[in-house]
Amino acid sequence: MRVVLLGPPGAGKGTQAQIIAARMNVPAISTGDIFRANVSGQTELGKKAKVFMDAGELVPDEITVAMVKDRLAEPDAEAGFLLDGFPRTIAQAEQLRDSLTELGHGLDRVLELVVDEEELVRRLSGRRMLVDGQMVQREDDKPETVRRRLVVYREQTAPLSGFYEEAGLLARIDAIGSVEEVTSRALQALGIQDSAGAGRPDAD
Repeated sequence: MRVVLLGPPGAGKGTQAQIIAARMNVPAISTGDIFRANVSGQTELGKKAKVFMDAGELVPDEITVAMVKDRLAEPDAEAGFLLDGFPRTIAQAEQLRDSLTELGHGLDRVLELVVDEEELVRRLSGRRMLVDGQMVQREDDKPETVRRRLVVYREQTAPLSGFYEEAGLLARIDAIGSVEEVTSRALQALGIQDSAGAGRPDAD
């Protein structure tokens, strides 16, 4: 099964991607992880990407696509994958579609995690990390940067919802609630039996 996971920053994509991919028995491929690995390794792609990430801007297509192509070429992605963080633009979605067509594949489903914007700002601006014994806020988690990231998302990434809806692939998932509740809704949309959520009203 080949699935794309959509949603704004703070919607819980990273957490859900790992759980859902494990249930699908396919790798969760996160561009965020790929970016961080390149940034921490101080690769040339990483240095370029960091400038945009720190400003709350989207990383340009040529950098993103180069990273994703390398990852999709690995053997563990041949039977399926869950993409988290890619595509982020219509142009990237078209490029992904064309690449999969060349391989004789197509996407099976696109899941969109839906969360109110104020809840997203609250979640992200409340995050802290430990640095030299002190809890500090990441530069890209400051409220003003978070709001800028959400503006960029609405302008460039949100249109993917309509793109995939027209293709008959989109399922919108209410991402408010516990991790288990959101997972149950996502698995149901994928047609995967969720024994932990069976019979619960919130599994709908």
